[in-house]
Amino acid sequence: MPVRTMGPGRKGLLPLLAVLVTVISWGSAFPSIRVALTAMDPLPLAAARFAMARLLALLFLLLTRPLLPRGLDAVRFAACGGIGIALYNLLLNTGQQTVAAGAASFIVNVAPVLTVILATLFLKEKFRRWAWIGMGISMAGVGLIASGQPGGLRFGSGATLLIGAAVATATYFVVQRPLVGRYGALPSTALTLLTGALWLTPWLGQGVQQALAAPWPVQAALVFLALFPAAIGYAAWTYALGHFGAARGANFLYMVPVVASTVAVPLTGELPLWTTLAGGALALGGVALVNTKGRG
Repeated sequence: MPVRTMGPGRKGLLPLLAVLVTVISWGSAFPSIRVALTAMDPLPLAAARFAMARLLALLFLLLTRPLLPRGLDAVRFAACGGIGIALYNLLLNTGQQTVAAGAASFIVNVAPVLTVILATLFLKEKFRRWAWIGMGISMAGVGLIASGQPGGLRFGSGATLLIGAAVATATYFVVQRPLVGRYGALPSTALTLLTGALWLTPWLGQGVQQALAAPWPVQAALVFLALFPAAIGYAAWTYALGHFGAARGANFLYMVPVVASTVAVPLTGELPLWTTLAGGALALGGVALVNTKGRG
């Protein structure tokens, strides 16, 4: 009996399917967080969400048994979990208490332009003048988005907390970059999810209590956030990056705010303001400029 092999057409569809899963899951995370925040506090929500994601990460590590970090690398993974998971979700969830899901997604997705600054300072990477022009355009877009949200860009407002979340993401990217080369993308993601969940453990009991007392839409949003954006979304994105590469793959992430704004309409009833749409176009345009002409 002949052995059936996967045809080239199917092989070509898998990376596109991975991109589709990533964009839909990450985009849907922002309105899902808004739903979950109706009955849960920011840190308990994050703790409950990543406690579930931690189970999948542990299962992956037990099945694959990758090289485990020691010494300074273990400290770096702890920092990745603390900054990229715990701090990021504290700022994101708190910011989304007052900022609409679509607006939040546009603000957070300027992380690549902030990575330029950190990579220049700490990794000694060089970028062209276009990178700094793109960063200025993105920041102008963020300012326009924030002008339509409660508190604007005042210190402590929802918009400034979301800018802080973008800074946390950019910092995480820079700290994790050398680790991915040594341990691999999927093991690095699993270890980061694991350490991030450990940082959030003090709020887990409160998170479980709030989740059990919450109505079913909140519980469904919590399970979705744990399984798809936190676990499956990262795995799908890692697979897509392996096929398309970082520079080409980053172009697909421009669709994340579009998905977030679209899903938010039926899920939370939020209609995007003109400041969100115009500012979002500027923000994503700046990111595109950084990714295309800014890297030398």
